[in-house]
Order: sequence, then C-alpha cells, then structure tokens
Amino acid sequence: MQREADGAADDAATGSAAAGVVHSLAQRHETLATVESLTGGLLAASIVEIAGVSGIYRGGLVVYATELKGTLAGVPADLLSERGPVDPEVATALAEGGRQRCDAVWGIATTGVAGPEPQDGKPVGLVYVAVAGPNGTEVRQLSLDGGREHVRAAAVVEALRLLAERIHAAEDAQAAADAAAPDADSQTVAGATRGGAGSARADRR
Repeated sequence: MQREADGAADDAATGSAAAGVVHSLAQRHETLATVESLTGGLLAASIVEIAGVSGIYRGGLVVYATELKGTLAGVPADLLSERGPVDPEVATALAEGGRQRCDAVWGIATTGVAGPEPQDGKPVGLVYVAVAGPNGTEVRQLSLDGGREHVRAAAVVEALRLLAERIHAAEDAQAAADAAAPDADSQTVAGATRGGAGSARADRR
C-alpha cells in the first residue's frame, strides 16, 4: 500500500514538473531534447505526456550502454574511459550532445546508479542531471534514497526542476537586458539632441 502511495506521489511530482517546463518553453518558442541513461526513456515519456508538447520537443536518445554515450550522444571517448558513465562531466557532455544532435535550444540529461547494486564503485542513488542551453550548462549531483523505481522517478523530477531553473535564469537575464535597452536608447537620443543644439548655437555664432 505504501509503495502504491509513493508511486502516485512520484507520478504527481513528475507530471507537475514536466507541465511547467513544457509551458515555459512553449511561451518562449524554444525546443528541447533529452538524453537518458538510468532513466531509460522515463524522462522523455513524462514530457510527451503533456498536451501541446509537439511544439517544443525535438526528440531524445536513450544511451544505456556506455559506448553509446560516445557514439550516439557525442561524449568524448577519453572522458568515458577515464571517468566512467556516472560522472558530472559526462552528464554535461550528454546534455550538450543531445542539444546538438537533435538541433534543440535546450538539452537535458540523466546518468547515475538506480540499483539494486552499486556500479563501478558508485553507490546506488548517486545521480547526475545536467542541462545545456543558450546560457551555458549546469550539472547537479543527487543522492537519492529508496528503491530502483523511486530513484529513477526522482531523477526525472530533479532534472526537470533544474531545467526550469535554467529557463527562469534565461528569462531573468532577458528581462534585465530589455530593461537596460531603453536607457541606452534614451542616452543616445539625449546625446544627439545636445549635439544638435550645440551645432545650432555654433551656426548662430
């Protein structure tokens, strides 16, 4: 019974997070791509559940095998051999690779250990989610508790939350730029006016 309640809570959190980013991207007329390892398509599935998603979702890659992270998502082979698949730099490379390969404005990626056993010395619940976009990249390390299903669901929610934060940061930066633009225009006009008045006075003299 508790497991069913936990599952329902995970589904609600995932749906809410996905709806938020789809709505924000639709308003901005921007596109999204996904690259997944441990979540195995769960991230993409949560996104395409939202009505109207076809306007923003380009597609995604499920690169469960380590070598496919390189051949399909473009993660450098030396990075994979040196760090392994569960690594913050690998997560960032996955997000950027998905963004480029799918020709999207934003890329979002997940990699980690869902369990039930540790992987390459990395503990169960260690997850990295990353976002690549027009304002750069960001990766977040997570230490998630619970069973395999909960770890995967929580990874999806946290990836979407990170994406939402990056979108809001881009919106704030754009708003600041827009607010500064009229001031610059006013200064230019004022300068031109003063220059014109000075020229007129010179002509009168």
